[in-house]
Amino acid sequence: MIRAILASAALAAGILFGTQAEAQQRLRWAHVYETNEAYHTEALWAAQQIRERTQNRWNIEVFPASALGNEPTINQGLTLGTVDIIYTGVAFAGATYRPISISNAPYIFRDYGHFAAYRQSELLRELMAGYDRQTGHTSLALTYYGARHLTANRALNRPEDLRGMKLRVPQAPLFLMFTRSVGANATPIAFAEVYLALQQGTVDGQENPLPTIQAKKFYEVQSHIMLSGHITESLLTIVGRSTWARLNEADRAVFREVLAEASNRASRQIREAELALPDWFRQQGRTVITPDLAAFRAAALPLHNEQAAGAGWTREQYDRLQALTSAGN
Repeated sequence: MIRAILASAALAAGILFGTQAEAQQRLRWAHVYETNEAYHTEALWAAQQIRERTQNRWNIEVFPASALGNEPTINQGLTLGTVDIIYTGVAFAGATYRPISISNAPYIFRDYGHFAAYRQSELLRELMAGYDRQTGHTSLALTYYGARHLTANRALNRPEDLRGMKLRVPQAPLFLMFTRSVGANATPIAFAEVYLALQQGTVDGQENPLPTIQAKKFYEVQSHIMLSGHITESLLTIVGRSTWARLNEADRAVFREVLAEASNRASRQIREAELALPDWFRQQGRTVITPDLAAFRAAALPLHNEQAAGAGWTREQYDRLQALTSAGN
């Protein structure tokens, strides 16, 4: 009788333990952005929503500010299964599947409305599907990161003003297309180390969207901000293949819905911030300049389809992107 009671207790404990284990499956979401940026706050919102909508089956912990490594490291971690979800720039995803990086070509978009149309296009869906086939991962959303602008301790009005300049760019091949177009010396430095590199003069300048320049405090060590808008940056939200395989169909639907919604929320916040920030930087005593955009664009366009310059897309894909009608801004 006692043996039967103990067996029943053990069985009940096992069932309870299994239920708790199922309810506490933990996932790691890695990115390189600061805790006060929209990408992080919306990742936290998404983690909470996923936990609630899956009855606490999936508990996502978000690791910001390169806590689990820089962009190449977290992309590798996604493949190795050491991280489950990442934000990554399309140029870094393009290191594995080159066509997905097409939107990072300098001045490939006419304006924000052109990018917005691309974000909703069949072309983007095809490119994301191609990335998924190549990697086995699942890309679920494209988030607006902002137009990338130059900073330096002097005015940069025309492409020739950057000739020979040591310009920090991300560690992704496609950024070399921009530096090649203006004759700058590309200097890849990990995102977390850029502030110190600028402060110490290791590099002469850097380029990032205005919300990032603010969040990373680059304006503290750079006196001039040039509204060059040379690259329209965006981030893919990607779930690793081994993690996606663990989700049932109902949970996959939750992940798709929530991560797309988080992407929309962050994109709206970034667009609103970048429109307001030029005046904020002026209030901080920075010099904000609109350079000769026509000259910068003319320098970049001839490289758009040169394989030697980093183009990894077909002419057909390029022409489809250019043919998109701009959505409302």
